[in-house]
Amino acid sequence: MKPVNVAVVGLGYWGPNLARNIVSCSSTELCCLCDYNINRLKKVGSSYQSVKKTTDIFEVISDESIEAVVIATPVDTHFELAKASLAAGKHVLLEKPMTRTVKQAEILIELAEKKNVTLTVGHTFNYTSAVRKIKEIILSGELGEILYWDSVRINLGLFQHDVNVVWDLAPHDLAMLDYILAHKPISVQTFGVAHFSDNIENIAYMILRFDNNMIAHFTFNWLAPVKIRMTIVGGSQKMLVFNDMEPSEKLKIYDKGVDVAATKDNIYKRLVQYRVGNMYAPQIDNIEALNTEIEHFAQVVRHKAKPISGAEEGLRVVKLLEAAEKSIKRKGKEIIL
Repeated sequence: MKPVNVAVVGLGYWGPNLARNIVSCSSTELCCLCDYNINRLKKVGSSYQSVKKTTDIFEVISDESIEAVVIATPVDTHFELAKASLAAGKHVLLEKPMTRTVKQAEILIELAEKKNVTLTVGHTFNYTSAVRKIKEIILSGELGEILYWDSVRINLGLFQHDVNVVWDLAPHDLAMLDYILAHKPISVQTFGVAHFSDNIENIAYMILRFDNNMIAHFTFNWLAPVKIRMTIVGGSQKMLVFNDMEPSEKLKIYDKGVDVAATKDNIYKRLVQYRVGNMYAPQIDNIEALNTEIEHFAQVVRHKAKPISGAEEGLRVVKLLEAAEKSIKRKGKEIIL
């Protein structure tokens, strides 16, 4: 397969990681780096002497040799940069969250279809071996009926100046939930608080309700003394714990649960029995997710394969984020999707 010529736009926190993996991937060729900050451009660009560098996005989109653009800039710039790139006939990998509004995401999807180019979203978590294993386990039915999803994503900082803690941290968990579960949420309820004068929420609690009686709860916090990345999925048969901070056994499956039955003498009384069995940690590959994501993006561009984190998936996440923000502003009002 001929390598896809790729430009990276945005060389802040995540852009250099994207550039490194584009270079290491045999299916892609890094041909341009772009950032408005000349010092950042020089610093990152020093590792790629033969690669074109520019501070002007229009040099990128007007270059016919560039087939795809990877955008890793603040979310408020995503729409205009992606729109210009798609309009120029470039394939686009847009970092999460996809856009700042649902309307913007819908416009980009329509434009990508019109230009017959690929638009994918960088939900990198969905390319990790652990998350893909979780999906495999749930689809196999091993956990039984999924009853609840409980996730904690907290740490001390990094405070963002343009988005609140939900827009910063929730895309990881919401994209993972969307990727793994067939059922989609029917409502969002979010409580958030801003402790500082910028009026940007730094702590938030989100609840998603589903039509199959499942419930999902998320904790997001920039003010925690420790860094926790943990998800618990409770099933009617077994339970799963995903601890992303664990260096080796990130996944653990517990044969634990409850069995509820009516008593013989009174059908209105319930007999609860606790089931406690073994625990095991399934083997997962230690492969960098970003490398898998870049390789997959190249395959989607070249062969029109169905993307793991396509634009429609990105749109669904933005819909949840927008509803969560609306709920926060209405003091935790439940927003029906």
